[in-house]
Amino acid sequence: MKGTDLLSIGELAERTGVSVSAIRFYETKGLVTSVRNKGGQRRFLRADLRRLSFVLVAQEFGFSITEIAEQLQKLPDGRAPTKSDWTKISRGFRAHLDRKIEGLMALREKLDGCIGCGCLSMQKCKLYNAGDAASRHGRGPRYLLGDVPDLPDEG
Repeated sequence: MKGTDLLSIGELAERTGVSVSAIRFYETKGLVTSVRNKGGQRRFLRADLRRLSFVLVAQEFGFSITEIAEQLQKLPDGRAPTKSDWTKISRGFRAHLDRKIEGLMALREKLDGCIGCGCLSMQKCKLYNAGDAASRHGRGPRYLLGDVPDLPDEG
């Protein structure tokens, strides 16, 4: 590998718009990997420009660092990924995005109904949670996310 194939952390930061500290963080998470030169300084492959661009886009779409790392692990180490390599991870990425889009659309539909209801029926409201009964299903607005409220005892 020629020295010109490698970028310093500062060059990588300047080219991607990612701060040096963020690049170090991404390195600790396995999103990029550096080699050390004789002076102990980090050097990155030019292919890491594309990896970091992928990280930035994936974060914009709401993917976690863990999810991004899982996708990037599918790419080869030590060489620039080919179009075929990127196509392989884009399939999984697309399937994940499709699931997120479906979930967001379902949430939007529920919110439209919830916001428009005026809470005239506390028995049907997806946000109403008397006595925090929904907490046993997990955190967050459980009924809005799809959990079903327990029916009251008829006595």
